[in-house]
Amino acid sequence: MRAVPALMIIGGVLYDQLTPPRFTAVPLFAAAPLVAAPFFTYRATLLAGIFAVFAVLLSHVGNRTIVEGPALTEVLTVVTVSALALLVNRVVRRSGERLASAREIAETAQRAVLPVPAERIGGLQVAARYEAAQEDAFIGGDLFAVQETPYGVRLVVGDVRGKGLGAVEAVAVVIGAFREAAEQESSLEGVAQRLERALTREGSRRDGLDAFEGFTTAVLAEIPRGRGVVRIVDRGHPEPLLLHADGRIVRLVPVEPALPLGMAELGAWPDRSYEVAFPSGATLLFYTDGLSEARDPQGVFYDPVARLRGRIFPGPDAILDALTDDVRLHTAGGARDDLALLAVARPAVGQPPRRRTMPVVP
Repeated sequence: MRAVPALMIIGGVLYDQLTPPRFTAVPLFAAAPLVAAPFFTYRATLLAGIFAVFAVLLSHVGNRTIVEGPALTEVLTVVTVSALALLVNRVVRRSGERLASAREIAETAQRAVLPVPAERIGGLQVAARYEAAQEDAFIGGDLFAVQETPYGVRLVVGDVRGKGLGAVEAVAVVIGAFREAAEQESSLEGVAQRLERALTREGSRRDGLDAFEGFTTAVLAEIPRGRGVVRIVDRGHPEPLLLHADGRIVRLVPVEPALPLGMAELGAWPDRSYEVAFPSGATLLFYTDGLSEARDPQGVFYDPVARLRGRIFPGPDAILDALTDDVRLHTAGGARDDLALLAVARPAVGQPPRRRTMPVVP
């Protein structure tokens, strides 16, 4: 691209030299500054315009037609187009600066609303990934948070119905309520109820819960200190997976199904957590439906259990790297929903490094 304006001017000069005087290369000379405008600096665009005007003048001087009427018209044409190119360059540069500013604001908002958790929390290894379906987007309706509390490590992974700013606002409400409730509530059920009340309260303030995205599927987990167990409350969210050190996978299906958060008006019953073993060397994988509902071009859903079964990884980061790459290949880069992943591993004492053996989609 850097060579195109110069090549157009050189090509125009050669065209004028090799053709009779009645043929003109003005379209090439006029196009040179226009090509430079969106890709180069103001100075480079100005130089392209100056060289284009001089090329027109030299062409007419060489052909001895500088005093004829068409010569003046062609020079004015190239001068006018060059001036327009400078204006285009200014507009493009200002738009680029505004876009860069908007991206910086979006990145800052993501770090504030959805901060990446630390690699180690409460003696556990933690990794998280977020990929928005919309290109150049940084945050959407999926959420995750991990926090060390007096009751152990607590976490939440959720998916807000809807997209856009309304979904982002709901994410901020859920995560803010979780941060506070995780420290204060003595039970995981109490944390879930605090999230329910926060969404209901915010929905009422906005003239109806449906105006505030309606509901949020979520799974909450608590990993007590010094115990090889995990407690889970699932509110209509895809079941987490327990990856054992030997490659076995267990889907953690709740004992009783429950409605998503924000749907208390349809029915109310107490939350009941269920407890499963979380041995050393195992990894908990939490995800949103952007993983389980990802489809290939033929419409086949992605199956994380089938893809992960029998594979072993050196840590939670490797699991999430393999999953995101595998899903991207499975969907041929055409993901339709946001994807949030959270992996929490309980390292074994003296556990040797393990090889990453996750294959990609053939």
